[in-house]
Amino acid sequence: MSLQGRDLIADYDLSREEVEAVFAMADELRGESREDNLKRLPGRSLAMIFQKPSTRTRVSFEAGISQLGGHGLFLSAGDMQLKRGETIADTARTLSRYVDAIMIRTYDHQDVIDLADCADVPVINGLTDLLHPCQALADFYTIRQKLDGLQGLKLAYVGDGNNVAHSLMLTAATVGTNMVVATPRGFEPDKGIVETARKIASASGSKIELTDDPMAAVEMANVIYTDVWASMGQEEEALLRRAIFRDYQVNDEKLDVADPEAIVLHCLPAHRGEEITDSAIDGAHSAVFDQAENRLHVQKAIMYLVMS
Repeated sequence: MSLQGRDLIADYDLSREEVEAVFAMADELRGESREDNLKRLPGRSLAMIFQKPSTRTRVSFEAGISQLGGHGLFLSAGDMQLKRGETIADTARTLSRYVDAIMIRTYDHQDVIDLADCADVPVINGLTDLLHPCQALADFYTIRQKLDGLQGLKLAYVGDGNNVAHSLMLTAATVGTNMVVATPRGFEPDKGIVETARKIASASGSKIELTDDPMAAVEMANVIYTDVWASMGQEEEALLRRAIFRDYQVNDEKLDVADPEAIVLHCLPAHRGEEITDSAIDGAHSAVFDQAENRLHVQKAIMYLVMS
């Protein structure tokens, strides 16, 4: 199986076997010495386009390509003419002459699709308003690491039906994990994403369910996952959302009804005291900072597999 030259735009771009190949490569890279890692992608360059700011995405990709012997080029919105005088197609064609792959973190998912259509090198989706596939791969790698498997587990996502929820649903369906998404009414995930996830789940034997009852969602869950209630670009809604989402906080009350060995995940940054309490993010059930570390390992695996 080869992912060489492939784009990673949406979670459904990868089959279950390909997800497992990414995880196996992440394990392999983690087990190697620093010197052996440096021999993986010597002299390769990754263009990193950031139209949305980031901490974890930038540092994990930039450190990751460096650890593999390559070089990351940070390109902020202010550094580029993308959609401000130069077309996405021209940007893609030009960058393809300079670098070996492109990672983009942006708002509009169509921008990633258009970039990949015109680029001659692999394009990796670092986040859009619709999907966050690298995050979901790191999340399920963490679940596999902590709970020794994925098939048949129950993942409860509690909060806003956003891009992270979308990618979690699609990847859960692919790997055979059951998932319940609990959101307030009016904040459900995209209907098209739900439909696609359920089609994939029908083949893997898992279930994708929606509810507005957060306590029912977390009952006997193996994994409880949350994200900020107001994503980037929704700051003006933050006060209103706090009132609507207050019953969706991940806290000790919800952990009490989950599986005794349940783990807590959060993609970060966390608004402590809002969507998650200190006791949940810092407690014995938390795998949040291992999850953050795994962004590095999984993205190194993705870069190696598509660029080697």
